[in-house]
Amino acid sequence: MYILYNILVTLVFIILVLPYFLYRLVKEKGFGNRFRQSMGLVRQEEIAPVADTDCIWLHGASVGEMVAISPLVKEIKNLMPERKVLVSAVTVGGYDMARQIMPEADAIINFPLDLPFVASSMVSRIRPGIFIMVETELWPNFLRAIRERNIPAMMMNGRISEKSAKSYRYLSGLLRDMLDTINLFCMQSSIDAKYITQLGADPEKIIVTGNTKFDQTYAEVSPENMAAYKKELGLGKDAWPVIVAGSTHRTEEEAVLTAFAAVRKKYPHARLIIAPRKLNRIEEIKKVNAKFGYEMGFRSKLKEMEGQRPEFPVLMLDTIGELGRIYAVGDIVFVGGSLVRYGGHNVLEPAAHAKPILVGPSMEDFKDSYSLLSKAGACRMVSDTGGLTEAFLEIAGDDVLRKKMGEASINIIRENRGAALKTIHYLTDLLNQKDLAGK
Repeated sequence: MYILYNILVTLVFIILVLPYFLYRLVKEKGFGNRFRQSMGLVRQEEIAPVADTDCIWLHGASVGEMVAISPLVKEIKNLMPERKVLVSAVTVGGYDMARQIMPEADAIINFPLDLPFVASSMVSRIRPGIFIMVETELWPNFLRAIRERNIPAMMMNGRISEKSAKSYRYLSGLLRDMLDTINLFCMQSSIDAKYITQLGADPEKIIVTGNTKFDQTYAEVSPENMAAYKKELGLGKDAWPVIVAGSTHRTEEEAVLTAFAAVRKKYPHARLIIAPRKLNRIEEIKKVNAKFGYEMGFRSKLKEMEGQRPEFPVLMLDTIGELGRIYAVGDIVFVGGSLVRYGGHNVLEPAAHAKPILVGPSMEDFKDSYSLLSKAGACRMVSDTGGLTEAFLEIAGDDVLRKKMGEASINIIRENRGAALKTIHYLTDLLNQKDLAGK
């Protein structure tokens, strides 16, 4: 079965993946690092902090998985500070997110392609103490390399849909080998546990721990500090409603400003805070705003001022690392990357501040978080600018609805916390078993 699999993955690599990578290498600035590391050509200095240290290797595919890994990395460093931590991602977005939210990690790399010589080489060079995959990152050659070196493996935040369960059955012997390689399955729910059992995982290795994404540490603004923070942002007592548009992408600012114009007609003291995903787009956004005729303030300039700050109808968040706190001052939040085909951004951040949340239809990267918040009535999906306008006006005009959505948001966060500590407990057990076996 491995022979057939390796023939197929090699052909797919040559015919599809390599040309695609070469195209992106030419067109996309910074893709060279992803290409090089994915081919297993990781420089020694990039893995020196973790190689041959019995490190904990945590791996996830994309952005959402990095959000899930982050609380675990923090707990590991808190409870086992001597342990080195390596984090790997498949996508560029996942890699960038890891570097942004996990400064505690000792090394961050792009995950090697599942070509036999590449996977085996990377495992040999790093020799982790344990490998932890997030959700359902099952790669036959990589897990085979782990198994051959007697490295324990663990699945955290395990998730598998009924559709995926049916697809995995076609892997037959490969699937059995992969599942046998994994020492422990920490699944998100009893449904996920049922599906992984049906695929052939040993029931004695399966436990339900929940979703670690809810354990992410979010920026807090205490009620005592809220007034001072609003003053820093030039938000006076009359500023209402305050709309925060977080992690926006090209064309989304125009949609938000169009909707804001309608809100402003009804609520003359309304304020809009725009936090673009990429700060290199500020000049572009200034031109979009100019079409609406709003005076725009900039957070970086307001920070330099003392005393009473000027009040602007539109404020640009042109600083790094503040969006989590900015959500706290909003009355309504729109999370970007969702009205365009990007996959969305983290809706749990505004939820942690008990905010009513709006998103567009593209939430593929955060579909689980969105689904939970949506079912609870905390997050609403709009399809276009018109829908965004209607939602802003409805939520602003209905105190009961606004409060209900905000309470539903924070309740989802509170109800789902604790998975990281449970996972750490089982991780510690596995590491202790390994240490005892090595004595």
